[in-house]
Formats: sequence, structure tokens, C-alpha cells
Amino acid sequence: MTVGHDDKKKRPFLVRVGKALRPLFNALIARGSLVPNTPLLDNGLFPWAVALEKAAPLMQKEFQAIMAEREKIPPLRDLSPDHERIAPDSRWKSFFLYGYGIPVPENCAKAPVTAQLVAGIPGLCSALFSVLEPGGEIPPHKGVTKGMLNAHQGLGVPRDRDNCWIKVADHTLHWDDGRLFIFDDTYRHTVQNNTDEVRGILFIQFERPTRGLGWLMQRIFLGGVKKSAFVRDAQNNIERWNRIQAELEKV
Repeated sequence: MTVGHDDKKKRPFLVRVGKALRPLFNALIARGSLVPNTPLLDNGLFPWAVALEKAAPLMQKEFQAIMAEREKIPPLRDLSPDHERIAPDSRWKSFFLYGYGIPVPENCAKAPVTAQLVAGIPGLCSALFSVLEPGGEIPPHKGVTKGMLNAHQGLGVPRDRDNCWIKVADHTLHWDDGRLFIFDDTYRHTVQNNTDEVRGILFIQFERPTRGLGWLMQRIFLGGVKKSAFVRDAQNNIERWNRIQAELEKV
């Protein structure tokens, strides 16, 4: 799956503008944030986190059913060519339920409990089952905007959890089945699965609670991202992947 030639020609200008304005936008968003501007955030600030942890057994059951046919889960780099730098091979796979607020109906139907729960998260941007195969690595990088926060909930954690981790700034975190943690991905972070088992999580991106000028900057930046070729390509590639899988099932 490749990006259209016209989109590639348009991107350099948009990327330059975005990179130039991003520090200003992030500073204003951080100033207007209603939660701390720290690498890790307390789950207690987000009431929906408790509901997700309580429903973990049901979500794990849905995740396991999808993993029974894990060859049908696409590599992230196939869905979003812009992620090729941090998804250097096919070991990072993504089963999207929502992408920038837009549901993927075929996938939501396969995980209805999870889809319904994440739909209730205020400011939901994206929600997906994120699968990192044995030996998989996500190189150090930073997210693009303070306007979004990330949540990870363990659904299928390797038994050798000490060798499967994410580092966010100076913090090293390990996933536990059912447990959820929240972090700001504009801090440098990296992931490694140095085990012989798959790591499976529910990966959520949601809007940072903000006010005032920070809220306005958040609206402008995220609005631009949602209309960008970056998002359109990913949405088109998800639809194309699902069409191909549906056709293969008919054979």
C-alpha cells in the first residue's frame, strides 16, 4: 500500500509549516492544560480508566478471539506509511477500532464491548489493539502534539514482563494484564519486546483536557491533522485491507 504521488508532493510544505508552529501550539496547550504537564498522569484524573480496568476480562476475551487469526491484523507501516520510521518492520501490528474519532465498523463488530467502552471516553481520537511481535522494537521518538494523551491497557502480556517495556522520559513501565496507565507521548519514549511472546495492549489516544487559548490551539491543530493526507491515507488503507480480507474469506 503506497501513498499517492500527489499527496507526497503536498506534504513537504504542510510538514514544514506544522513543524514550525508545533512548539508554539504545544506551549499554549500545555499552559491551558487542566491536568499536569508531566510524562505520566494519575489514572484518578480520568474516571473512565476505572471502567476500562473493571471490564478487562471481557476485552481480553475479544482480543484473544482476534488474535486467533492474527495473520489478519495488518502491520502499522502498511496502514500508515508515515509511521515507517518507528515501525521499521512488520512486527508492530494494529487493529483499529477508531481512528481520529472515526469508527472502523468491521473491526468494532468483532470487539463490540471494547468498542462501546472506548466510545465513551471524552475526546476519543483513536483506539486500537496494538500487537508487538517477539523481538519487536519501537525506536525512540516523540509525539507531535500536547493536544493528545495516550493510554495503554495490557490485554496479552508476556510472562517475562521484565523484558517487555516502554520507557517514557526517565520512567520504565511494564504492562500488566487488565491494568492501564496514561502518559504524554511528547516526551521521548521507546518500546521493546525482548521476549518470545506477543505483547498485546489496548492503545488509546484522547484529547488532553484544556481551557482557554490552549483549548483553541488544540482544536486548530487536531482539526488540521484530521483533514491531512496522513489521516486520509491511513483510513483508506484500513478500508482497503478489510476489503481484501473479506474477499479472501469468500474464497
